[in-house]
Formats: sequence, C-alpha cells, structure tokens
Amino acid sequence: MPAVGGVVIWNDSSTLCGYTKFVIQRLQYLHNIGHFDAVNAGAQLPLSRLALIHAENGRGKTTLTAILRSLGTGNPLPIAERRRLGTQDQPHVVLECTGGLPQAVFQNGTWNRTLSDLVIFDDVFVAENVCTGLTVGPEQRQNLHELILGAQGVQLHQSLQQLVSRIETHNRDLRDKADAIPTSERNGLTVDQFCALPAQSDIDTAIADAERNLAAAREQEPIRLQLTFTALTLPAIDLPNLTALLNHQLADLQAGAAERVRQHLATLGPEAESWVADGMQRIQKPVAAAQCPFCAQSVADSPVIQHYAAFFGEAYEQLKHTIATTLDGFVTSHGGDTVAAFERSVRIATERRQFWSRFCDVPEITLDTAAVAQAWQRARDVVVAALQSKVNTPLERVPLDDAAQTSIATYQNYCDQIAVLSLRMETANTVLTSVKQRATGANVATLATIVARLHATHARHQPTTAVLCTAYLTEKEAKTQTEAQRDAARTALENYRSAIFPAYQAGVNTYLERFQASFRLANVEPGNHRGGSTCNYQVLINNVRVPVGAGEPANGQPSFRTTLSAGDRNTLALALFFASLDRHPNRANCVIVIDDPVSSLDDHRTLTTVQHLRRLVLDVAQLVILSHNRPFLCRIWEDADSAHRCALQVVRNPTGSTLAVWDANQDCITEHDKRHQRLRGFAAGQITASREVAQAIRPTLEAFLRVAFPEFFPPSTLLGQFRNTCQQRLVGGASGILDAQDLQELRDIVEYANRFHHDTNPAWETAVVNDAELLQFTNRALRFARRS
Repeated sequence: MPAVGGVVIWNDSSTLCGYTKFVIQRLQYLHNIGHFDAVNAGAQLPLSRLALIHAENGRGKTTLTAILRSLGTGNPLPIAERRRLGTQDQPHVVLECTGGLPQAVFQNGTWNRTLSDLVIFDDVFVAENVCTGLTVGPEQRQNLHELILGAQGVQLHQSLQQLVSRIETHNRDLRDKADAIPTSERNGLTVDQFCALPAQSDIDTAIADAERNLAAAREQEPIRLQLTFTALTLPAIDLPNLTALLNHQLADLQAGAAERVRQHLATLGPEAESWVADGMQRIQKPVAAAQCPFCAQSVADSPVIQHYAAFFGEAYEQLKHTIATTLDGFVTSHGGDTVAAFERSVRIATERRQFWSRFCDVPEITLDTAAVAQAWQRARDVVVAALQSKVNTPLERVPLDDAAQTSIATYQNYCDQIAVLSLRMETANTVLTSVKQRATGANVATLATIVARLHATHARHQPTTAVLCTAYLTEKEAKTQTEAQRDAARTALENYRSAIFPAYQAGVNTYLERFQASFRLANVEPGNHRGGSTCNYQVLINNVRVPVGAGEPANGQPSFRTTLSAGDRNTLALALFFASLDRHPNRANCVIVIDDPVSSLDDHRTLTTVQHLRRLVLDVAQLVILSHNRPFLCRIWEDADSAHRCALQVVRNPTGSTLAVWDANQDCITEHDKRHQRLRGFAAGQITASREVAQAIRPTLEAFLRVAFPEFFPPSTLLGQFRNTCQQRLVGGASGILDAQDLQELRDIVEYANRFHHDTNPAWETAVVNDAELLQFTNRALRFARRS
C-alpha cells in the first residue's frame, strides 16, 4: 500500500507492510437478529474503505453496531440479547472479510474468528467509559482508565490485575491452610508465630521445667513455708569389727593354761567363766598370798589359780569391757524407737517429696519401711544374741552363721540404700532452695506465656501439624514472591501512566478546543482501589474545577450532572474517543465503527466532527459510520474519495428490515437544486410537462432572490413584500433593487406561477398545465435566475 503525503492510500490488496488488514467487505447474511429476519441482500452490496449506513430510528442501526461489537470482542451477548422475538431459531451472521478466514461466521452462539482491532463509538462506549445517564460511576472511571492506557498499558494493567488476583487466591489459600492448623495447638499464638517456632530437642524437659516454675509461682507462700529434706539414717552394723570382736581371744595366754582353765570351767556348768572371772576380781593380789573368797582358805597351792590369774587378767577385763560396751551401745543405738523414728522420717520425706515434685526433680522414695523394719529386727536380734554369747564366754569365739550374716548383710544393704537416698535428698535441697528463690516474686503471666509457647512448639513439630505448617509457609512464600512481582508490575504501570495520562489529557483538551467546548479536563490521573484501577478527573469551567472522582458531590454543589449539557457530554465522549484513537498503536489496521456521533451536537460541533471523520478515513483500514441523520452523512460523502466510498441504508420490508443501496448523491442535492434541475430538464425536453414543473417556478425564483438580495429579502419576508419594497424604492428615487423591466418580468412570471401555488390559488390542484405556456414561463424563470 503506497503512501502519498504521509497518507496511506487504499487499494484492493488491503495490505500494509506485508500485514493483511482486516476489512469487512460484505454483510452477507443476517438471520434472526432484531429486525433482521433472513437478510442476504448485503451479499450483493460491497463495503468500501468508507462505508456510510443510513437508517431511520428503530430500523436496525444499533443492531448492526451490536453485531460488529460482538465480532470485535468475541462476546456473544450483544447478539444473543437481540435474538429476533417470536422465533426459536438461533441468530446467524455471515460477514465476508479479508485478513484471515474469508468469512466471519456467528453460529450456535460463537464466532469462528474475531477482530481485536475493531473500535466502536456508540451509546455503549459512552455508557461504559463516560457516563450512565447523568452519572459518572466507578465502572465508567475504571473503563476510562483502560481506554487511556491503550493496548500496551492495558497489557501492563492486566498483568498487574492478574498478579493482584493471584494474591487474592494466595490469601484464600492461606486462610484455608491457616484454618487447617488447629487453634487448640497454637496456644494463643497467631498462625505465623506458630509456624515460625523452631524445633527444640529437649522440648519435653523444657515443658516439665516451665510447668513446674509456673506451678511454683502460683504457690509462692506454700513454697516459702515448706521445709527442705532432712537426712534419713539407720544405725549401721559394722560387721567386720563385730566379727573381729566375736572372734577375739587373748593371744598372750599359754596354750596349756588356757586349755586347763577351759577344762575346769567346763566342769562348773553354765556361766562358769563369768562366775570365776568375778571371783578373781575378789582375790587379793598377789594371787600366791590370797585367800579363797568363798572358804577363806589359802589358794597358794591351787593347781589352777595361777592359770586363772593369767586367764582373767587385765587383757581379759579389757575384752569383757569392750564386749559389754559394744553390746550396750548396740542395744542403745538399735533401741525400740529407732525404727519408729526412721519410719516417721521416711513418711515426712515422702510428703515433702510429693510437694516438691510439682516444682522440680526430686529423688524417688521407694523404701519399703516394713521390709526395712523386719530386716533391722532380724539383724538386731542376731547381733544382740552373738554379743550376749560373747559376754558370757569372752574367751570363746562366737562365729556368725550364714543366716546371721545374711540378715546383717540384708539390713546393711538397706542402710547403704538409705544413705545414698539421703545424700541425694540433701543434694536436692540445693534445687529446692533455688525453687524457693525463683518462686519469690515470680511473674505468673510471663511464666504462663512461656509454658504455652513450649506446648505450641511441641505441637508445631508433631508430624501431622508439621505438614500443615509446611503447606502454609510454602503458600506464604509463594504469596511473598507474587507480591514482589505485583510491586514490580505496579511500578512499571505507574511509570507508564505518569507519561500517558498527561498526554491523553492534552489530547482530549485539543479536541474540546476544536469543538469550541466551554470546558476542559483537568487533573486527569489514575487511581487505585480494591476494585481495581480507576481514572479521576475534573471538569474545568470558568477556571472552576468540578471533581468527577470517587465521591458524589454534596447536594447543591456543582457536579458532572449539573454542569454539562447533553451536547457537552456527547462532545466529551467524542473527545475521549478520538484522543484514545490517536494513541492506538495499530490504528492504521483498525476498523472504526461510529454510530450517530452528532446526537445533541450543534452545527459547529457537527461540522468539526465531519471534518475529523474525513481525515480519519485516510488513517485507518476502514471507517463505518451509521446515522439516521442524512445531511450529516451527506457532508461526509461529498468530500470522500469516490473510488473508496459506499453508501447503504436499512429499509423496511414485509418481515422487518433489510439492506439496500442508498443513493447518497441524490440525497446530497438540496430541494432548490432539485427544483432547478426539474426546470432545466423540462426546458431541455428531457422530461414532460407536469404540475411539479409548474410548482417549481415560484420557489426557484424565491431562492434566487434571497441569495441575490439577502438584506431586502430575509427568510421571514414574503415574495409580495419583496416586490412592494422594490416598487417603493423605484418610485421614491432611491437606489433600486430591481429596475422597472426586471420588476415587471418578475411580476409576470410570479403571476403565472401563483396559479399552481396553494396559498394564492384555492384551485391550484386543478389548474390546467399547458405545455407551451409552461415552457415559455420556465425559460423566462431560468433566464431571470441567471441574472448577475
């Protein structure tokens, strides 16, 4: 496609730089849509680069626009909601196109292809991007935001919205995953706090310690008053010493003397040794001069007295004393209250342990005091019996049999256990003292928080809960990454918007200036809210800013509704549309559809629109304009390239509406031109005499005179009044309008023409038309109208 003077020239190939443009060539078939029943006349009516479609109101113009809107978006709704009433058949559309499949077909609720570069201005555009009725709502501002952004910006915006939508999905998934984590396990922590708890290897010990500290804090006074452990003791049995004592003999006695004494003592009966030993204490020293304490006879010649003296000497006495002392000591230390006291001390220790075990680790007390008492009793009995036996026979060995040794060993084992337990209890007193110190002034709330956190930590790392937390944290990390992407996308969009919005505002105001609108736009800027991005702006009137933003103005305050007329609102819509089209990156390949753009516009704004559309047709692939306003369409038609324009109309047929050729050239001719053409045709012999020719004479003369003498023949003046003015000026000597000859000629022609004019001849409809007479006055009228 060649370019001339920077303008792309249309040709039949419809290509631009190797890219095949999408062009609608024919409206081949319209079935069951609105007023269109089964229209195939369009298959014979080709569409050009500029396609003008005229339709009276209610004939189907809006339906055609809806079909094209559906083609551009792929949305079947604009067609589906216009399905022809009274039929069960589905809508069916066939459009012949270039730039893809040869036919764009809508059937069974879907298109086989769409056109993304089809741009439409109509009531839907106004309602979606400018206002609904008299109100600018959030939806209009959101759509205007995308309109301003254009294709590149919309892509950035869509990327941002997709990321925002993904974040919403993340939030929903996070809520679901958070709800899956039992609240009871979190112990008052938030889900994030709970999932962030690190694993603790000694968690069970830590929980036990923390719970004890909390329990201690709650019972500070009882702890202060409670005593620590006292030592547990049982008198030990020194078995080695006992065995040595029981086996002790006087080693310095001569073996013969000792044997002689034992033999003699054996003859004396039980306790002889004690009796003799006591007697020896009563014999005076030296023994050789002593007398028998019983018979007072001299014992100097006694065969055993010397042996007795050696046997029961000082060593013997010492031995007896040791045995007696040991027995007494044993009996005393193992007296009857010893076990009772021990059992009482064990009971007290057990009670204290039960109290302190709630706050710290204390040794277990598992002693069977009954068994200990029994063992003690058995050991005591065998030791006392052995010592008493030794007392009676100090010089005799008193060996402990196995049963006695077992009894003593069993008891001693208990003693060892008790000693170890007692040592552990004494060691635990250090811990108990620490518990007392910690309990004093402890903060219960703080300790309770610590306990709860430890329990939460334990629950957090249980297998089932750990899986739930991992799922939550994974989703949270995914959300964090998406948020980073969203922030980057938002920055890119903000950078783009900061450049686009001021330029768009300038473009809109340029068009408003061309339309000579009394207002401008100010502070056109994007905004963000939960529902998405939006556009806020102000209408500047007499340097007063009227906000068109998120909030409605207070009652009595200027607003969009009260400051802009219907024409202003339509002008603003056109300015917004044209400014966005100027920024379209693929405008040269766009099919532009415009439906009734001059509704509510005055003559100047209509002219400005016509002029812009004439320029626009040179810059796009195709321009389709629909309107009920014939003069508006004719003004576009007149200056368009005749090789690349076409005109259609929607007309009535017996079943609804159909398509037909529209003779725009004929409609572009004015009534004056038609009347003048009728007179010329009759004068040239091209048409026959008729009442219409005769009736055209007077209005042709009036039109000429109004143009020739506008100051004397304004629109409100009748032809008779104009003739009178001409006559008065002629008689009065003033500069004439018509000379006498012209005035008389005008009078003669009008006199003839009045015979066929309703307000000068009541029988005008029956006046006879004479061909020769009509030809004469037709020629005279044409000559008069050619006067300079």
